[in-house]
Amino acid sequence: MTDTKLCRQLAEAVGAGKSPLIPKIFEALVNDDEARVLLVAAPSATAEELAQKTGLSAGTITTMMETLFNKGLIFKAKKGGELKFYRVKNIPQMHDSTSLTPGISRDILNIWKEYMEKEWPEYGRTVMEFVPGSIMRVVPVNEGIEPESRILAYDDVVKIIENAKTLSVTRCSCRVIDGACGKPLEVCMQVDRAAEYNIERGTGRAISKSEAMKIMKRCEEEGLVHVADNRQVVGHVICNCCKDCCLNWSVMKGPKKWVAPSRFEAVVDPDLCSGCEACLERCFFDALSVNDDLAFVNVEKCLGCGVCTVSCPTEAIKLKEVRAADFVPI
Repeated sequence: MTDTKLCRQLAEAVGAGKSPLIPKIFEALVNDDEARVLLVAAPSATAEELAQKTGLSAGTITTMMETLFNKGLIFKAKKGGELKFYRVKNIPQMHDSTSLTPGISRDILNIWKEYMEKEWPEYGRTVMEFVPGSIMRVVPVNEGIEPESRILAYDDVVKIIENAKTLSVTRCSCRVIDGACGKPLEVCMQVDRAAEYNIERGTGRAISKSEAMKIMKRCEEEGLVHVADNRQVVGHVICNCCKDCCLNWSVMKGPKKWVAPSRFEAVVDPDLCSGCEACLERCFFDALSVNDDLAFVNVEKCLGCGVCTVSCPTEAIKLKEVRAADFVPI
């Protein structure tokens, strides 16, 4: 069994020093030597540098790096022609990488589920106090956007996919851990470097742009919300989030600052709305209601995802451009 002191130190290194559960995940994933190497693998270092820090041979370190890479605890970077390794940086990254490890036990996933229910909200609130802006952002369903609105590249999953050099798809880490909602699993998409990482690790498979678009269409039909990195570039991921399992809002008890809204809000054409209520169950954010056979949008709650537009049988709901984007500085 791995030294509990080492595992507590690792938990502290990823920002969860007070957690009783994160050390248990490390205990289940690493042995003592691996724990010691992880503790010194920040900042990034070569196998030779890690060998000098730990007293282990460079060959042992190289083998160990591959094992820890496959477990989602070590990442690779090419700097100046040298291959360097660095430790997982934080809880969200560790959550996504370790939960997709091939063959991971249900016992470890259950610890993650307990962590997300009991400890993640406090961790997330702490993170939000320090970050300059929202970490993720909603990407709207572009088919529901009013024709006169400007659809910019970062607003459009089609453009993100078209501009990508490499694409992969993995199972949704949140639904792998929980999955009570029953929504599709293999729909989390990675772009470029993130795609290359998952393909190399075997946690994702390479996909074509046409398959990527089919996956996005299916997600919209299933009522999943597109969420991407909050930056004005292609980014790393396009998550397709459900209401019940995903860390972006269900565990946070509301999006708050973690997820930025899109530049759009839903608007209802009263001449087309039949009051059928098809849109109500699609909205994650309780932004829709029906009064006197007419849908009403609470603009304070609407994040502009456009999921409601997909299900409207009379096309009475559209997305209207109402705000400027607010990106985290790169």
